[in-house]
Amino acid sequence: MKKIIITGGAGFIGSHVVRRFVKNHPEYQIINLDKLTYAGNLANLKDIENEPNYRFVKGDIVDAAFIQNLFDTEQPYAVVHLAAESHVDRSIVNPLEFVMTNIIGTVNLLNAARNTWKGDYTSHRFYHVSTDEVYGTLGETGMFTETTGYDPHSPYSASKAGSDHFVRAYHDTYGMDTVISNCSNNYGSYHFPEKLIPLAINNIKHNKPVPVYGKGENVRDWLWVEDHARAIELIFHKAKAGDTYNIGGHNEWKNIDLINLLCSIMDKKLGRAEGESAKLITFVTDRAGHDLRYAIDSSKLQREVGWTPSVTFEEGLEKTVEWFLANEEWLNDVTSGHYQQYYEEQYDNR
Repeated sequence: MKKIIITGGAGFIGSHVVRRFVKNHPEYQIINLDKLTYAGNLANLKDIENEPNYRFVKGDIVDAAFIQNLFDTEQPYAVVHLAAESHVDRSIVNPLEFVMTNIIGTVNLLNAARNTWKGDYTSHRFYHVSTDEVYGTLGETGMFTETTGYDPHSPYSASKAGSDHFVRAYHDTYGMDTVISNCSNNYGSYHFPEKLIPLAINNIKHNKPVPVYGKGENVRDWLWVEDHARAIELIFHKAKAGDTYNIGGHNEWKNIDLINLLCSIMDKKLGRAEGESAKLITFVTDRAGHDLRYAIDSSKLQREVGWTPSVTFEEGLEKTVEWFLANEEWLNDVTSGHYQQYYEEQYDNR
């Protein structure tokens, strides 16, 4: 059975990718490698944690010796690398943490793969999952393509740009079979509630202020996380070595329009009068270096791999609201911090 190491598999996007690979590919042994920082939650994977082709390993990709030992022991066929520090605001406060995880951690994985695969790249693959934020910002028109030049504006996007460059360098220098995808903003189930959509859902539910940066004019292209996981699955199996794909949801929304739509959905779901939740919107000082607009051109992905989004943003947002309202225990465990005990309760005693 071929082994695939999926890093960051207990996180928001990673848990969806792990679940998809475990359920759809019994021919693979999926090793979920995660440090379990604040953003990692093994409760995201309760439904597949006992599957025979799934195993969790706790570890830090910054620890080069640990990573090399893991590769020596497991001899993985491939890596799908999602582990990353990902919150822009946190990167502004502590840039070095993002350099260590996103750049040094990625290089540690690349080195371990190179040492273990020993130049045999015809039967191995290193897939690096990245972000559209590496491209910088757009004006009112235009879209990011796979040939758009890099122009990161935050410590987070700079660290992801650096990791992208290292992955490409290992392909060009050593001939490693590498693939990169750059995605737009994800949303959906299991989204950690520091991010805009789950934060707003939780605050609206509890009648707390809903913070919106600046005037809410910033535009993002929103991608339903399950569509993203499906795209990763397809790219992993179909992409050519050294190739790059942009993944976007074809859903450009101003933040203020998104929040107003979300307030309207929440009013209906909670039985409130129309406009009641919108009263909670509170404009706050804009984020430093806040990019104005992101928009992804996914035509290459559609043309070469056959992927298109399965839902509109309105459909996906309603599904997301319904999930959060139906999974109050999960949300309460995360906001209270109790979720961090799940590893000890479920794994330490095994």
